[in-house]
Amino acid sequence: MTPAHMAPGHPSRSTRNDENVTRWALAARSGNPEAVERFVRATHRDVWRFVAHLSSDVNIADDLTQDTYLRALTSLPRYAGRSCARVWLLSIARRVVIDRYRSAAARPRIVNSVDWQTAAERAQPAGLPEFDEGVALRDLLDALDDTRREAFLLTQVLGLPYGDAAAVAGCPVGTVRSRVARARADLTGWLNAAERDATSPTRTSWDPSGEPRYRPR
Repeated sequence: MTPAHMAPGHPSRSTRNDENVTRWALAARSGNPEAVERFVRATHRDVWRFVAHLSSDVNIADDLTQDTYLRALTSLPRYAGRSCARVWLLSIARRVVIDRYRSAAARPRIVNSVDWQTAAERAQPAGLPEFDEGVALRDLLDALDDTRREAFLLTQVLGLPYGDAAAVAGCPVGTVRSRVARARADLTGWLNAAERDATSPTRTSWDPSGEPRYRPR
């Protein structure tokens, strides 16, 4: 059974928390150092997780996070508070990842192969475990279709409401719901397949389809 905290649309983030983040962002527009510090501290973990797994490369997550805050702090004087500051910030983070991908696409790169069967077997087989519980599940999330991974990260990992996730991704709410449902089906299917393989006397190999790279649309 899937844990309740991973159920679709589970409100893991409080409205009051988002209100505080927005208030700090508005106060930081004039350069208030305490407000800037509170804003960054309250959002840093979400930004890091989002860019790390949206880009499928945790090795550059620190750089992407730094770039996100550089852009955000530069743009803060123009932030009017019409949307939640967390949504505004994650939209900037998404653009940073897209820009980095486009820049890297022009350069030759070596793509590391991943043993997806091993990754699935190392993940907990009962439902979908907590996202941060290990590298195995992160590998499986990286195997998801780009748009499904983005929707899953925003709603199931970062806890954004579907409407906010749609605002970050730039698509209708119904599209986000569909992508999350398909992502969950993919992950559950891969975990179940690995569990069956592990107990099968004639073990067969399997591989989630799709290269784990973010391709903006």
